[in-house]
Amino acid sequence: MKTKVSISLLLIFLTSTFCFSQEVYQKTLKLMGSRFDISVVADSQNEGNEYIDLAVNEISRIEKLISSWDANSQTSLINRNSGIKPVKVDEELFLLIQRAIKISKLTNGAFDISYASMDKIWKFDGSMTEMPSVEEIKKSVKKVGYSNILLDEENHTVFLKLEGMKIGFGAIGKGYAADKAKALLKQKGVIAGIINASGDLNAWGKQPDGKDWMVAIVNPLNKNKVFSWLPISNSAVVTSGNYEKYVEFNCILYSHIIDPRTGYPSTGILSASIFTENAELADALATSVFVMGVDVGLDFINQLKGVECIIVDKDNKLHTSNNINLDKLIKL
Repeated sequence: MKTKVSISLLLIFLTSTFCFSQEVYQKTLKLMGSRFDISVVADSQNEGNEYIDLAVNEISRIEKLISSWDANSQTSLINRNSGIKPVKVDEELFLLIQRAIKISKLTNGAFDISYASMDKIWKFDGSMTEMPSVEEIKKSVKKVGYSNILLDEENHTVFLKLEGMKIGFGAIGKGYAADKAKALLKQKGVIAGIINASGDLNAWGKQPDGKDWMVAIVNPLNKNKVFSWLPISNSAVVTSGNYEKYVEFNCILYSHIIDPRTGYPSTGILSASIFTENAELADALATSVFVMGVDVGLDFINQLKGVECIIVDKDNKLHTSNNINLDKLIKL
């Protein structure tokens, strides 16, 4: 449903090797088909590497559970049996799907894991020369609809009512993996760190010098410029953007983030950043706001407790939700 914009989340690590016994240890690698940056505060390089390995193993475990590209995953099994029979799954996957459906209801379908059922009629590789027809667009979302995902809570089964229907976790999976890796590391005694899953970021604790981690909101039209900085401690940040993948027809930019209800790409927003307690929720809400647009998206976020939002619109203008903590927003 969307591509994460890791470049829009810049982190400052302000550590001093001679003043503090602990340091930040970091590793960048490819997981779940995307870039992951894992940072932990530890006493030594060996200890840091051990913690990072724990996070990598946890993320790999999540990928095997939710990947629709892995033919042996439970998600693939659900998709292969669409319109045929319910599939019994692990409680963890069942609960993830259950939460996804709740968010779908909350957003009136702006977020929908059955988006994977869409026909790929939009191309964002420069090959499109004209818009798809109205009929093609309508047909492309014919099998999309979270209401056709049937859950049996007692037996932990998932059934997709329509033959050919599919679910996918591209708009929530990396956020969930970041949350799970963070939870595991905290359980193992890691006092601070950051899991950055290509823009799905979850941080906890503070830097070794006692300062908060700092996240930058980058100008989508110039990645070398920053709109503002925000300190984060025990929260998640997810940014979605369309400024690298879009098509233009009749002077309108159409994002690669497509409204699963209509089949039309989103317009009007260059990037949307969500700040909340966990990356899974922030992930889903970032997609939802992008689909809703500036006005509806901000009105929606303003009704949620513990959620903050920063939007950059098509004119490169910054918008913030009412509940953003402006006192901690460091503007440049």
